[in-house]
Amino acid sequence: MDPSRGELLVALIDTPSRKERIQQGGYVGAVIIALGIMALLVGLWRWVVIAVTSHKVNAQRKSERIDPGNPLGRVLGVAEQNRDADTETLELKLDEVVLRESSKLENFLWLVKTVSVVAPLLGLLGTVTGMIKTFQAITLFGAGDPRMMAGGISEALVTTMLGLMTAIPLVLLSDTLANSTRKVIDILEEKSAGLIAMRSEQGDVGD
Repeated sequence: MDPSRGELLVALIDTPSRKERIQQGGYVGAVIIALGIMALLVGLWRWVVIAVTSHKVNAQRKSERIDPGNPLGRVLGVAEQNRDADTETLELKLDEVVLRESSKLENFLWLVKTVSVVAPLLGLLGTVTGMIKTFQAITLFGAGDPRMMAGGISEALVTTMLGLMTAIPLVLLSDTLANSTRKVIDILEEKSAGLIAMRSEQGDVGD
């Protein structure tokens, strides 16, 4: 016995699939999905690069042999190449190489962070456009038939959902990347400062 007289079955049949639900987001939803996928792929790529770089830097810290295949090795290489330079020259050289390596490590991190901020704003834009369509439907057909308003309401809700589902993991990924990058840069700056201090002490002893 079906107490709803088939209404539950009709509602179940009319329930949109996942693909149809995404399509309800319209152009704004498609933009959110495209940006989210692009930022996620870039973020995962940078995560792998930074993880490998961090491993190489930690290995270089434990090794006495200078390996130019990692940022710390290149910093040590510059110090080795300028062993006869004065302290100020060495400091400038090391600052330059640390800045260059920091820039390489931070490549494309801005993209992940930007999309994590833009995604919920696009979701809000979809909410506004969806509500505009809803009010237009009410103006043309009245509020008697809810199905006339369903398209606009669906767009508003789906774009909001897509914006949040895109932003939340990207915020976490962006913070993880920034933290991992900062750790590597801190090692480079610490080693650079140590080399400058050592050269300064040697200069004082020589004087």
